[in-house]
Amino acid sequence: MEIEHFVQQMLANAERIRSLVQVVPSSQARWKPDEASWSILEVVGHLYDEERLDFRVRLDFTLHRPGEPWPAINPQGWVQEHHYNEGDLQESLGGFLATREDSVRWLRGLSSPNWTAVYEAPFGQIRAGDLLAAWVAHDLLHMRQLVELHWGYLVGGVKPYQVQYAGEW
Repeated sequence: MEIEHFVQQMLANAERIRSLVQVVPSSQARWKPDEASWSILEVVGHLYDEERLDFRVRLDFTLHRPGEPWPAINPQGWVQEHHYNEGDLQESLGGFLATREDSVRWLRGLSSPNWTAVYEAPFGQIRAGDLLAAWVAHDLLHMRQLVELHWGYLVGGVKPYQVQYAGEW
């Protein structure tokens, strides 16, 4: 597994996330298409918490503390518990970006990691390499979510006009 390839993707994804949210006004950052959906601010808060409380921590346990249970996480619950939508977008984004830099330094500092190391999770076995790949994939899932939030906000804000001429969504 070529770690630098994944690190470069993580750095590029962080920049893509920055560009998707850094100039969003507060009203749009807190907007949700419906009660069950997340806002842009909630997505960024989630990314920040996942960066510092989930992926790096669990990868560290898998690589360096075999057999020790992973710390508990509650990504869905954190949205309300950590009051993401009441926060400041620039602070949340800055926290995510700074923590991503820490993660990259940590990854680059690993000495001969065993990417085949296995953790016995309640959902089944997961390898260290699976965790790293999922970390990168997680960014992409939320970038798609951010684009969808931009789309929904635009479509709702241009009424009575329509966007069909733009093409299929």
